[in-house]
Amino acid sequence: MKKVVPVILRHQKHGLEILAFRHPLAGIQLVKGTIEYDEKYDEAAIRELFEEAGLIAETNPKFIGNFKLKSNQQDWYFYLCEVSADLAETWIHHCRYDGGLDFEFFWFPLNQKPNEIWHESFQEALAFLREKLII
Repeated sequence: MKKVVPVILRHQKHGLEILAFRHPLAGIQLVKGTIEYDEKYDEAAIRELFEEAGLIAETNPKFIGNFKLKSNQQDWYFYLCEVSADLAETWIHHCRYDGGLDFEFFWFPLNQKPNEIWHESFQEALAFLREKLII
């Protein structure tokens, strides 16, 4: 199964931070979703970012890379997305597409090792991103 991960980054004094969120039922995650049949991968990244975070990404996100997760053998495709809005330190987005759940968004330092609250697949994803983004 192929998944897309729209990545939002910001530069801080201590390094790069990535947008993450607390799922009320499934721990800390990155925005991620299934690529629909006949959908372009970059368009899937933009759609997933809107569905899960309520953010409107600019067109033509930059492909970062892809890899197969060891934990579940899924193929994940990462796209660096840009948004024109100024994003807060934290906020809550009510996601209608995931059963009507509230997702608590925050910034996570990419140079920090994720703890056990992060699902194993997202720990793999963060390690992949740290390597690709040369942190």
